[in-house]
Amino acid sequence: MRFARIGAPGREIPVVLVGDQLLDLRPLTPDIDGAFLAADPVGAVERAIGTLPVVEPEDGTRFGAPIARPGAVYCIGMNYAAHAREGGSEPPTDIVVFLKPPHTVVGSDDTIPLPPGTQKVDWEAELAIVIGTPAWQLTGPDAALDHIAGYTVANDLSERQWQLEISGGQWSKGKGAPGFCPLGPWLVTDADPSDLSIQSFVNGDVRQDSRTSDMIFDVATIVARLSAHTLLEPGDVILTGTPEGVALSGRFPYLTDDDVVEIAIEGLGRQRQRVAAAV
Repeated sequence: MRFARIGAPGREIPVVLVGDQLLDLRPLTPDIDGAFLAADPVGAVERAIGTLPVVEPEDGTRFGAPIARPGAVYCIGMNYAAHAREGGSEPPTDIVVFLKPPHTVVGSDDTIPLPPGTQKVDWEAELAIVIGTPAWQLTGPDAALDHIAGYTVANDLSERQWQLEISGGQWSKGKGAPGFCPLGPWLVTDADPSDLSIQSFVNGDVRQDSRTSDMIFDVATIVARLSAHTLLEPGDVILTGTPEGVALSGRFPYLTDDDVVEIAIEGLGRQRQRVAAAV
């Protein structure tokens, strides 16, 4: 099942795609949030089929992030071996974790605002997990998948000077600017995340081209290991790492005004963002 939130920022309405129709979810929930995801959203929709109003989107309808403001955005670093090495590091032996603030989460096609004075803003195509039920100190990966509501597409935008050159030893400083986590367009509940094509493009040219099967730690392992250290709550988002092919590698220029970034994951959808210099 595919969930989304459409409309202007702050006024999105929750919808679900059934066949070729978008159905209004407001008879069931005011938004796609943790409470909705924890209460069997697929079953609720199936029971309500035939009663939900059809939504007729206009041309250019905006897709907001498919989950209302999450409580936390966890990020897994260096989870593709080739990406770790292009950044000058060896692949990790355990998950590397940093966080993005919830205010970074925006719609899938929203403009990327370059922070004033920055010159090293980078793209990162990532598979994102959305948590559906609380997970705390799970016994192992086998228990993890039951706690996942679904998957979506993310761009983990990064300001590399802030992240690496003046980081003070941690990465979150370079990850938290407004708009630095485009998410969506869809939250897909029935995807198999084990071997999906994941790509990024800048101005139409391929930058990243890999598969989720190349991850060092798979989805179930990430959720289980992260739950050992923190309580994962419904609506929380986990970015699972990015493949090689970012500007940090030195092979490509960093993002500048009017660049267009696209992120695509097989079966989950495609994002498109225009970069805008700070005024």
